[in-house]
Formats: sequence, structure tokens, C-alpha cells
Amino acid sequence: MKKLKLNKESIGLFLILLLSVILNFTNLSIEGYANQYYAAGVKSMTMSLKNFFFVSFDPAGFVSIDKPPLGFWIQAIFAKIFGFSGWSIILPQAIAGVISVALIYILVKRYFGKTAGLISALALAVTPVFVADSRNNTIDNLLVMTLLFACLALLKAAEKGKLKYLILSLGLVGVGFNIKMLQAYMVIPAIYITYLLASSVPVKKRIGHLALATVVLLVVSLSWAVIVDMVPQSSRPYVGSSTNNSELELIIGHNGLERLGLGNERSGFGGGRIGNFNGGEFKRNFNEQPGNFDGQTQQGSVQSQNSNEQSQINVVDATSSATANTNGQGTQSGDGQQAPGQGPGNPGFGGPNGTPPNFDGRNFERPNSGGGMGGTFGGREKASILRLFSNNSLSDQIIWFFPLAIFGFIAEILRKKLKRPFDDGRKLSLILWISWLIPVFIYFSFTTGLFHPYYLTMMAPPIAALTGIGVVSMWNMYKEGGIKSWILPVALIADGLIELLILSYYSASNNTSTIAKYLMISVSVLCFISSAVLIVLNIFKNSSLKVKKAFLSIAMIGLLITPTVWSATTMFYTMSGTFPSAGLGLISGRDRMGFGGNDNVNSTTNSKLISFLKKNKGNAKYLLVVSSSQSAQDIIIKTGEPVMALGGFSGSDNILTLAQFKELVKKGEVRYVMTGGMGMGSNSEIMNWVRENGKLVPTSQWSGTNTTQSDNSFIGGFGGRDFGELYDLKGVYGN
Repeated sequence: MKKLKLNKESIGLFLILLLSVILNFTNLSIEGYANQYYAAGVKSMTMSLKNFFFVSFDPAGFVSIDKPPLGFWIQAIFAKIFGFSGWSIILPQAIAGVISVALIYILVKRYFGKTAGLISALALAVTPVFVADSRNNTIDNLLVMTLLFACLALLKAAEKGKLKYLILSLGLVGVGFNIKMLQAYMVIPAIYITYLLASSVPVKKRIGHLALATVVLLVVSLSWAVIVDMVPQSSRPYVGSSTNNSELELIIGHNGLERLGLGNERSGFGGGRIGNFNGGEFKRNFNEQPGNFDGQTQQGSVQSQNSNEQSQINVVDATSSATANTNGQGTQSGDGQQAPGQGPGNPGFGGPNGTPPNFDGRNFERPNSGGGMGGTFGGREKASILRLFSNNSLSDQIIWFFPLAIFGFIAEILRKKLKRPFDDGRKLSLILWISWLIPVFIYFSFTTGLFHPYYLTMMAPPIAALTGIGVVSMWNMYKEGGIKSWILPVALIADGLIELLILSYYSASNNTSTIAKYLMISVSVLCFISSAVLIVLNIFKNSSLKVKKAFLSIAMIGLLITPTVWSATTMFYTMSGTFPSAGLGLISGRDRMGFGGNDNVNSTTNSKLISFLKKNKGNAKYLLVVSSSQSAQDIIIKTGEPVMALGGFSGSDNILTLAQFKELVKKGEVRYVMTGGMGMGSNSEIMNWVRENGKLVPTSQWSGTNTTQSDNSFIGGFGGRDFGELYDLKGVYGN
């Protein structure tokens, strides 16, 4: 057994991993249950093996989560071990983040040395979107970790020409598919290109190996989906966000073509399409009072751009779910979970002094508050090669080290001549990282399909790897002198300019301008002045190498400060549960707004509603029927009782016909229904029937607020016409 050597390398790695642990774990409880849609599903999964296998959203197994199972299986196992809580279901992602930092170090160090490995690990550890995802129950960083293990096996396969390692690599990608479906395949071009170019075995043999490994990839990828589809539909939950109750259709449709902008977009807020609330259909603005959309009137009404019909849209008042304190962190809610953080004078919304953002039917834009960061629909940002550098919801999450990565790649191929034969791990590793980065960069730059900013964590590993590789390569070229020696200071200046550009988007904000300006000064002083000194020292050839190395270190510190500050905000300010992101937007409060996360919970109303329903439920199977999971998730988390989300996540799944629903009422399985919400199709028909035949329950009996029936209070999520009307169906059929 090898003894652990205490040297600069091991100390450096320990400190980087410690930093990752601090960023990922500190104050993790402030996130509450994070994405409550997923949290409710995990709680339901802990209640029966059937729910566990089919990733049921609700305890009764009515409809499933619209994602594959593996990530949520892991969360459910953690919940069983440590008890169900927000902390226990976020924990697997936080651990995966730290493991990923260690993996990137191992992958880069193996071929490019200790220093390159350490720089890569540090870059990944402080990348904002990577940290944000590590502190949330979205499963993206579990996927990243899995794909890094796949890369480890792939490089061994490419070096040695061993089929077993290639099968292992693509098998792991198949495992990743069962975490986040087609998102796992974003690394496929890199794996295939790297192995095809490897010179360790003849071309025909490589093609044969890839063919066999591809079979394994498909078998592993589709195994669970095929099993689910083979089970009779009456014996399992409806497949959430699918059009025909099929996992394979979900893969091709909502989680496939829609992500490429090729399908009929039904989604936006992390699941299916939200009823009639669909991107470009409406243009909506919040008014001065948080909790209301301001359309043509000050009553929260919204005028459709395509018709004369108005839809009343209300959002739960953010101040009802948590009492703000002076630290900008939420207080504990009634169930012991941390409520969303809100600063003084800022009830959870961005804009100067807490004024709400605008909604333009495309993205949440924050005028005068940092340039519109914190949006929710990446595919609806302006598509161009500059999308990830522009003033939008994406750039400040990922792009900090991108120039260093690109300059570093160029420097390495100039230094080592990336040409045939590709027979060593160094060349193959470089091909792998650039083949991962470029296609993913192009996708996120140009797609009009459905993706959210936190998906950008898929770019973090290749950027981090190429940053570490590139800095060491550029430093070696700088030491060697000649025209190539100028690449290092140019790359440092270019990266510094990008950081200043991103910071400039925040310099006009009342809430964050001071911090942004201090960070701009630190970049200018540490990075630009040090780079200028490196230029001068490069002219004078006899300068001390130690002095040059010191100024390079200072320049790198200057470039690391801002993304580290961005990532560190997550330790003190609550993120949006649905759309996690890090950065100064959390300080102003504007990046905490979300749909179906921990942001929109009216705890007072829900508590009284729950008490009323439990007292009067009788022998009914379902505690309540609502239009969508957004209205059900908080109640499921708090009670573990079956709540029927009639239309799945979005309210658009046609799970039951009116005749089937009537049959449930006849059997006494359904008694109470909350009408309104994000329903459409047969769900609207069912809700209309409920209004016509049910008995309206007075608001005073179940609502903990002073609202009246006309106020359309909404329970547990978004608002809409006729929200807040509770109907009792007992006696409709004499039951």
C-alpha cells in the first residue's frame, strides 16, 4: 500500500478539493427542497418500490417525473438513509461535484502533468454553473461525473486499442442517458472522433469496435425505457410530459426533438408546456407589487397578443412564504425547511430595490439590474456565435475561462504538432476535450430548442481541462521565447477583457454595481498589469524565471477571483429551486425567481388547506385533485398524501378522459378538486364539469389568507384564471 506523500502536489489538490467542498456544501440547507417538482417525486419514490422504479411524481403512482430514473433513484436512496429532507436529496449532487473535480485532475494530470491537472481542477471547482448545479437537486452534475468516468475509460481504450475499455466508456454514457436522456449524448462526438483517430489499432478494427460498443450503448440507454413501455399502462404511472404514455416517445419528443428546436415545443419550466402559458404567446410584465403580472390593468391581467380574451394570472406573493431578514437569507418555514432568501426591501425579485423583472414571453429580463441575467430559456436568447458572451442569462454562468481554453488549445497544437499518428495519450486527450467543447459550444450558441442556463455545466469540464492544459503549454512557450511566447500574455489579456465585459453588465445595477466595480478593478490590476509586465519581461530575455512565474500567478489569481466570487454567492443567497444559477443576481434577488421550485410556496394557505383536506377526506384515495404538479408538489412534500396532478407537470398531459374521471368520482376515490390552473384539452373539460357539478367550498374554511373567492389565490405554484376555487364532489353520484 502506497503511503500518502505530503508534497506541493498533494497539498494543492487537497486545498482545491477543500474549496470544492466548501462551495458545494456550505449552508446547503438554505436551498430548502430546491426543485420541488423533483423533491415531491423523490418523496413519493421512497414510499413504495413501484413508485421507486417508475419514478412516480405522486404517492399514488398517477403520473411520473418527465426524466429517466437513475439520478432520482440515487436521491431516493440517500433520502432513505438520511431521512427525506432538502439536504439529503441535494447531497448526491454536491458529492458528485467534488468527485468531478478530482476526476478532471486525474484526467489532465495523466498526460499533461501535475500543474495542468491542478489548474484544471481549480477552474472546474469555481465555475459558477457547476457550483450552482452541485447545490441543487437537478441531476446534471451526476451526469457530468458519469461522463468523466466514461472519458477515463475512453482514453485508456484509445491508447491501448482495447475493446473492453471502449465498451465500458460507451456503457457509462448509456448510464448517463438514464440520468438525463439525450443530454448524455453531447459527449458522443468526442468519444467517436477520439477513438476513430487513435492509431493503436487498424481502422477497420476501430470501426468494428465502435459498432459493438454502440450496441452496448443503445442497450444500456434504452433498457429502462423499454421495460417501462412493456408494462401494461394500467399497471404503472402515466409517463409525464409524453403525448402517448410512452418513455420512448418522451425520449424522442419532449427530451429529444424539442431540445433541438425541431419538435412541437410543449415545455418551458422544466417539464411540459404550461397550459396556455407558452413563451411567445403572451407578453407579460410584473407590476410594482410582487406576485402579480401586470398586463393591460393593474389587477394582474394579461392581454393575449393573438386574441381579445384575457387570462387572469396571479403569482403567489413571495413575502408569504418567508420572512425576510437582514442577511438576505430566508427564515425557516413551518416544515423545518429553509424558505427562499429575501433581502430587506427585496421580496425575492430583481431590479432596482427589489422591483420585479419583466417577462416578454421569451425570458425574464432585468432592466437596470445587471443586464438581464437569470433568464430561464436559453434557447430563446438571440442565437449567434456571441450568444454566450452577450448580456443575457447564459454568459456569466460559464464563459469565464473560455478564452484561456481556446488560446491554450491553439498553443498546445502549435507546440506539439497535432498530426498523425495519434498514438499517444497527450494527442488523444487534446482531441477528446476539443471535440467535447466545440459541438456543445455550437449547440448552446445557436439552438432555438428547449434548454435552461444550468445545462451549461456540460461545457465546464472541457473548458476547465483545456484551461489547465493551455496555461502550462503557453507558459512553456513563453519560457522558450520566440514569436510563440507572445501567446501567453495575449491570452491572459483576452480572458481579462471577457471578464470585464461580463462585469460591465452588472456595473449599472443599484444592488451590485459596487461589487462589480471592485471586481473590475481587481481584474485590471492583477491581470492586466501582470500581463503588461510579462510583455516587458519577454522583451528583456535575461529576466528571472521566478519573477515571470510570479507575475503569471498574479494574473491567474486576477482571473480566478471573479468566478470564485460568483460561485461563492450560492453559500449566502438562496438560488431559484427550478433554475439554479450563481452570481451577483442572487444578491439583488432576481435570480431566485422560479417556477415549481422553492420560490412560490404559500405556506400559510397550504397548511390550512392541508388540515381541512385531511379532516374531511374520508375514504377518498386522493387528498386533492389539481390541474398540474406545480399545484401538487408542496402538498405532497409536506404530507406524503396522494395528490392527483391531472395534467402532469405542465397541465397539458391528457391522462384521463372525462368519463374516466367520473368513474373515479363514482368509486369515491376523488372528492376535493382545486379548479383552474395550467390545464388544457381533456383537463379543461374535466375542470368545467367539476365547476358545474361540484359544491364550492367557502374560502374561509381552507385558506389561511384574507383573500376572497375573486382574488384567485393560487396554491403552491403559478396562478391562472379561477385559481383558488375548491370544489367538493361528495354526493355528485350519491356517494
